[in-house]
Amino acid sequence: MQGEYDDIINLPHYQSSKRPRMSLYDRAAQFAPFSALTGHDDAIRETARLTDKKIELDDYDKMLLNNKMNFVLNHIKEQPEIVVTYFIPDSNKAGGMYLDFAGNIKKYDSVERKICFMDKTEIFIDDIIDIKSEILPENTENV
Repeated sequence: MQGEYDDIINLPHYQSSKRPRMSLYDRAAQFAPFSALTGHDDAIRETARLTDKKIELDDYDKMLLNNKMNFVLNHIKEQPEIVVTYFIPDSNKAGGMYLDFAGNIKKYDSVERKICFMDKTEIFIDDIIDIKSEILPENTENV
C-alpha cells in the first residue's frame, strides 16, 4: 500500500534562504498568553491587598499615651530608647498599616508635632498609638 505523501516524507525540512530561522524564544513568544487588559492584574492585586483601619483611641487610652509621651519628653536629654507603634496611611487606598519603630529620641518638634530620632526618622505624634520603653514606670496612669 502506498501513501499519499510517500514522495515527500523523507525530504529535508524546508528552510528559506531569504529569512533566518526564528529562535525558540521568539517562537515561544508567539504563543504566550495575550493580555488584552494591561494593568488589570495589577489592579486586582491592589484591590486584594489588605490595609488596616486607623485605630481611634478612647479618652482613657489617649490619657495613658499622653502620660507616656510627657514622661519620655521630660527625659529627652538622656536620649532614651523607645519603641513606638504608629500608623502609616496608604497612598493608594483607604487605611494603612501599623509599624513598630525602635530608636533613641533626639528631639521633639512641637510646631510640626513630631518626634525626631537619632537616625533622622521622624514620626508624627498624631500617628502614634503606643510607646514602650524601659524608662517608663509600670503604671503610667498617674505619671
